[in-house]
Amino acid sequence: TRESEETMMSSCNLIGRRLVLGAASKNIKIPNNRVSLSLLRRCKSTKAAEESSTTTRVPVAQSLMAAAAGVLTVSAAAFATEASTANSVPEFSLTGQRFDQSNFSGRFCRMILACDPRLLLYTEDQVREYQKMLSEYEQYAPEKARDLWEARRIVESALHPDTGDVIPRPFRMSGYVPFNGPLCVAMVASQSTMPLLFWSWMNQSQNALVNYYNRNASSPMSNETLAISYAAAVGSALTVAFGLATLIQKRYDPATAKNMLRWVSFPSAVVASSLNCYIVRSPEIDSGVPLMDQNGNDVLPGETSQVAASRGVYSTTMSRAILQAPVYFLPPVLLATGPLKSYLMRFPTLAVPVTTYLLLVSFGVGLPSTVAIFPQISEIAASDVEPKFQKLTNAETGQTRETFYYNKGL
Repeated sequence: TRESEETMMSSCNLIGRRLVLGAASKNIKIPNNRVSLSLLRRCKSTKAAEESSTTTRVPVAQSLMAAAAGVLTVSAAAFATEASTANSVPEFSLTGQRFDQSNFSGRFCRMILACDPRLLLYTEDQVREYQKMLSEYEQYAPEKARDLWEARRIVESALHPDTGDVIPRPFRMSGYVPFNGPLCVAMVASQSTMPLLFWSWMNQSQNALVNYYNRNASSPMSNETLAISYAAAVGSALTVAFGLATLIQKRYDPATAKNMLRWVSFPSAVVASSLNCYIVRSPEIDSGVPLMDQNGNDVLPGETSQVAASRGVYSTTMSRAILQAPVYFLPPVLLATGPLKSYLMRFPTLAVPVTTYLLLVSFGVGLPSTVAIFPQISEIAASDVEPKFQKLTNAETGQTRETFYYNKGL
């Protein structure tokens, strides 16, 4: 504060004057005020160093608490969504959806419930019990529809829809916020290039594995293809993220580069996340994905559609790019305006925790919002797919099928 600064300067001047008088009493000639001025400069230098250390020190504990608060906020949003729609629960179905998937709001409600971090608390045994409950759903009364929809949500959050395998918790959609949160905190806390590079690699690795475990797995992928895709995805992501920053630092003076680097994160994140998603998912385009009818049955067993696969990969890649918008624009806007700006000016050490909280909430709400742009079970016209699918007929009606469905993945 100004009062403490004046006290420090007064103390420095007093010490200087006493040293000058002491030297004079011993007949030691010292140029006027040299000691006092020297001490004053040292005091100012020490004060500046202390201020710099204070402003650059990252409050790790508070940042982790902010990350936990962000996870709880996302869970609360999912809980509120489920509770607010409890009175409009439709009749349970293993193939249908609780929410209308023909509009954005219905897809958003479905996805925010799928991204609920509370789903991570269920053990594999509990998930299998709910899976058994679903296999016997016809034995339950209609009043249990809400419980059955919740059971299906728990099962689908942990088991892959194509393989039935358990998805590791860090790579589930419900684990995106809590497991990506510490990585975000570590990236924010990094004060040099190597730690930042390491945590960015960890972040992109997690993104690549999320993309892999939530892909359309109806077509197998070899370990060699997976390894090549992972290396290309993470390598290209880091090259874009750090290459652009290095180029700016080399071509511009430090002051200009510092201002320009503020705007590097958004385009680099868009390109990195898009490349990451596309490269990991691109083998699906070569192998294709099965086409289904409205009931989820394979219309031509053993055959796949590359056209549908490419649409699924491209739409998912686009949603990953759009996801960066709320994450990189919303927190800076909130931090730069209104009472939050004034609050952080008074307490600058809270800037990192507040930023961490806003980033996690933006991720938690932005992820279901962007994924909901395109329905997971997407439609494709028969005229748009390969000729082998265009002459298929519906066994029940005898009419030529005009629409097919496919799982585009998340």
